Order: sequence, then C-alpha cells, then structure tokens
Amino acid sequence: MDAFPAFFPLEGRRVVIAGTGEAAEAKARLFDGSPAQLVRLEGPQAFLVGSYGGALLAFIAGDDLFIQAAAGAARAAGALVNVVDRPDLCDFNTPALIDRGAVVAAVGTAGAAPMLASLLRNDIEARVPPGAGRVAVLLRKLQGEVREAYPDLVARRSFLRGVLGGEAAQAALDGDMDRAEALLRAAIAKGGGPVGRIAFVAGRGPADLLTLRASRALAEADVIAFDADTDPAVLALARRDAGRLSPADATPEALSALARAGRQVVRIITRAPTLTDLKALAAEGVAVEVMLAAPG
Repeated sequence: MDAFPAFFPLEGRRVVIAGTGEAAEAKARLFDGSPAQLVRLEGPQAFLVGSYGGALLAFIAGDDLFIQAAAGAARAAGALVNVVDRPDLCDFNTPALIDRGAVVAAVGTAGAAPMLASLLRNDIEARVPPGAGRVAVLLRKLQGEVREAYPDLVARRSFLRGVLGGEAAQAALDGDMDRAEALLRAAIAKGGGPVGRIAFVAGRGPADLLTLRASRALAEADVIAFDADTDPAVLALARRDAGRLSPADATPEALSALARAGRQVVRIITRAPTLTDLKALAAEGVAVEVMLAAPG
C-alpha cells in the first residue's frame, strides 16, 4: 500500500480553496452539499498565513509563483495541502470519489494516474446503490441502541450482517426511513445470538474466477485459515483484520467451536476437503458451505 486512505469528518471543519479558474472550481465542486465551511481565496490574500487559520485542508491552483507562496502560507497555518496537478507538492492526493452521502468510496493512485482512478471509480459506482447512504444514516441513528443490545463485537457484527441483508436495509434503500427505523428497532428488540458459519473457499486462483458468494465470504470473515500454496490474490480479498488460524490448527473441532461462538470462518483450500472432515463438521451441527471457483 503506497498511500494510506483516510476520511476526515467535515462537520464544522474549514476547507480553503486558493486560486481561480476551472481547476479551482473543480475542487470547490467536490464539497457541494458537504457540511464544511468552504473559503475561497484569490490574489495576495492567499499568501497570508492568517487566511488559512483553522483550516483542515487547503487546495491550491495557479502558476508556480502563486502555488509556492500559497502552499507555504497554508502549511505554516497547519493545513494539509493539495496543489492541483502537482503531486510532488501535495501532502495528500484527491481520489476519484463515489458520493452517496453518508457512504463515500474513494479510488486513488497516489497522483500517478488520475484517469485510471476515474475509470475504476465508474466500475465501482455501478455497484453502489444510490440509497446506500440512507442505510448508513439509519445505522448511525440507532448505533447506540445496537451497541447496547449487542455489546460483544462479534455478536454485533453478526446482527448487522443480518440487518444489511434484511427488510430494514431494503426499506432505507427504497427511501422509506420511518419503516426502516421501525423494522430495525423491532430486530433489536427481538434479539438473538450470533450465527456463525464455515465456508470452504477455493484458493488456487486466479482470484477473478471466485464466485461473488466466495468473495463476500472472504470480505466478511472473522477468522481465516489458508493453505501455504494459496494464491496471494485470493488471500488479498480477505479482511486484513481477520484472525488467522494455521492449517494444522484448523481442525473440524476448532472450526466448529468458532462457528458456534458466532464467528464467520473461512477455510481457504487448494485441494478438496476430505469427506471425513465434512462429516465431522456435519456432526457438530454448524452451517458449512463449500464454494468452488467459477468455471473459466
């Protein structure tokens, strides 16, 4: 990872755009509808340190003399600086954004290939429903109630997985927020323990032959175990913060215990699971799914 992506809350924050022309206007449009306080600077005013007081971010567009003076003033005030089309002078790069309100996705190339980032953004944007932001708003509104009902992180993740695939999320996607809130509160009141499962995922690769269900299982895994010859591209699809279990320790008994505790367990395999292991898991009474690669 050449650059670390981070999201800055904009509520009550000051963002400065120094300069004129289309480049400056394009940066300003990024903040349309945001809660940030947007400040525009032109001419000598952009060279004063005080003009950037309290600013979180500063975007600067202009000729060499303008950007040198403005960038120096902004940094002296403690702002993070982005100089348009000059990645060598930037503290951060502006990614290609997918804006769904409370849900924001970003694709960056560390300033090396903005056009590539835009193309990838278009591919991803088609997969993000327009109402995704409303689902996030719903979960944020009831976040405290969910935490109170499910203080254990694993149990909370299991509950939220069910919510995201259920009626409450669909109602939010459809724009019926009152119904979505009522459904989510009903689900919280109903309670129920975490439901774990074990998924066997083909690990030989290539990764693009994995089914969508297998990719999702990797992305949702709480614990993974993988064979030594697993394709690195397959392994990269798993959550980086997922727990790791060695193949030797990934016995049917250990996997079953994790699933009964509500964990989503993925065993990445490069050869078919043995019938003995599958029978042992079936005897433990946990949900098991074998996900093979799609035909090439």
